[in-house]
Amino acid sequence: MILNTVIIIIYSAALLLIFMYALAQLNLLFNYISAQKKQTASPKFNLDNPDEIPFVTIQLPVFNELYVMERLLTNIALIDYPKDKLEIQVLDDSTDETVSTTATRVKELKDTGLDISHITRTNRKGFKAGALKEGLKIAKGEYIAIFDADFLPQKDWLKRTIPYFKDEHIGVVQTRWAHLNRNYSILTKIQAFALDAHFTLEQVGRNSKGHFINFNGTAGVWRKTCILDAGNWEGDTLTEDLDLSYRAQLKNWKFKYLKDVETPAELPVVISAARSQQFRWNKGGAENFRKMMWRVLKSKTISKKTKLHGLLHLLNSTMFLNVLIVAVLSIPMLYIKNEYAHLKPYFYVMSFFVVSTVIFFICYWVMYKNSYGKGLKSFVKYTALFFTFFSIAMGFSLHNSIAVIEGHMGKRSDFVRTPKFNISALTDTWKGNKYLKKNLSIHVVFEGILMLYFGFGMYSAFVVGDQGGDFGLFPFHLMLFLGFGFVFFKSLTSKV
Repeated sequence: MILNTVIIIIYSAALLLIFMYALAQLNLLFNYISAQKKQTASPKFNLDNPDEIPFVTIQLPVFNELYVMERLLTNIALIDYPKDKLEIQVLDDSTDETVSTTATRVKELKDTGLDISHITRTNRKGFKAGALKEGLKIAKGEYIAIFDADFLPQKDWLKRTIPYFKDEHIGVVQTRWAHLNRNYSILTKIQAFALDAHFTLEQVGRNSKGHFINFNGTAGVWRKTCILDAGNWEGDTLTEDLDLSYRAQLKNWKFKYLKDVETPAELPVVISAARSQQFRWNKGGAENFRKMMWRVLKSKTISKKTKLHGLLHLLNSTMFLNVLIVAVLSIPMLYIKNEYAHLKPYFYVMSFFVVSTVIFFICYWVMYKNSYGKGLKSFVKYTALFFTFFSIAMGFSLHNSIAVIEGHMGKRSDFVRTPKFNISALTDTWKGNKYLKKNLSIHVVFEGILMLYFGFGMYSAFVVGDQGGDFGLFPFHLMLFLGFGFVFFKSLTSKV
C-alpha cells in the first residue's frame, strides 16, 4: 500500500507540472494572437544613407563540416551589404581535411575583394562559445551576425535585420528558422513541426510581452557592446546561446524577434544526428536552469510574470522527464485504479488532466493554420502530424530525460556537434557520412524494452477490471508504443 501511495503521489505531481506547462503555453498563445493584431513601429537605421550604415562582422563557427563548407562560404559571399562595412570570420576549430580546403576557398573569396579571414585555434577550449569569444577579440564590427554551417541566409538578410539596432536598447535581433528539407522524411517533418511551434508561438508569445526569449545560436545578430556588457561568451553549459541571452536580458537589454525574416537551414535526416542535437539542447536547458534560476528570481528589474515565464522557459526540457514519469507509472496506475474501488473519485479528478493534450493541440493548431492555411484538408493533415509528433516526442523522452538529469546534476560533457549532410532533395542520401557515430547507444536497448513495456500496457487494457477491460489509457499506451518503436527501430537501421 505504501508503494501504491508513492506511485500515486509521483504520478500526480508529474501530471500537475505538465498541466502548468500547458497553461503557460496557452498564455503564450493569447500573447501570440494579440501580437498578430498589433504591429508596433520600430526606429530603424536608414541604410540608404551611407552615414547610417554600421560595420558588421559575420561569424561562422565551424567544426569538421566537409559536406557543407563550400555551400556555406559561397552563400555568405553573396550577402548584399557594402563591402567596406562588412567583415567575415570563419572560426574554424576543425581537425580534419576541411582545414586546408576551407583555407583555399577563403583565399579565393579574399582575392575577390571580400574582407574574410580564416581563424583557427590550437585547442577547442569552450567549444563554440570559445570560438565566438576568440573571434570577438579582433572583430571590427559594431554588430556580430552568427550563422552555423548549415544555414543559408538570403542576400538581403543584413538589410532586413541591422536597421532595428537604431533602438539603442536592442542587444539582439533574432530571425526565424526555415527548413531546406522539411519533407525529406517523417523525422524531418516532426522536427520542423516542433521548431515551427518554438519560432512562432513561443518566441512571438514571449517577445511581444517583454518576457525573456533566447538567441537561438544562429541566424541572429548581437550588438557587440551587449555581448561584452553581459559578460561575454561562456562555455560552461552546452547551450551557450541560452546562457548569454539570459545574462543580457538580466542586464536589461531588449531582444527583437523577426518572425517574417526566414533563414533556411538543414534538419538532421538520420536519428543519431537528431539524438546528439536533442541531447545537447535538453541538457543545456537544464544546465541553464541550474545556472540562472536564482539570478532570475532575485532580479529586481523584471516582473513576476516574466520571472515565471523565464523559469518555465528554462524548464522546457524538464517536461520530457515528467512525460517519462507519467508514461512509466501509467501502467501501475491502471492496476491500482482497478484494484482499489475507493480511489475512483481521485481517478475522475486525474482524468481532467487530459485537457493538457487538448491545450497543446489547440495551441499548435493556431500556429499551424497561420503558417500553412486553414480548412478541413489542412486540419486533417495537421491532426495526423500532431499525433505523429506527440508519439515520437514521447519516444525520445528516455533519451532526453537522461540529458536533463545530467544537466540538473551538473555532470559535464563535451559539446557534440550535429553532423551536417547537405541534403535538400528527397533523392539525396545520408549514407556514407563520415561524421556519423558508428556505435549504438545503450539507451537504444532500454527504448526497445520500453516499447515492449507499453505493448504490455495495451494488453493490460483488455484484462484489468471486472467489466471487460479498461481502455482509458489505451490511446496513450498506443502512442508510446509507436513512439518508442519508431525511435528504437530507426536507431538500429541508421547503423547500416
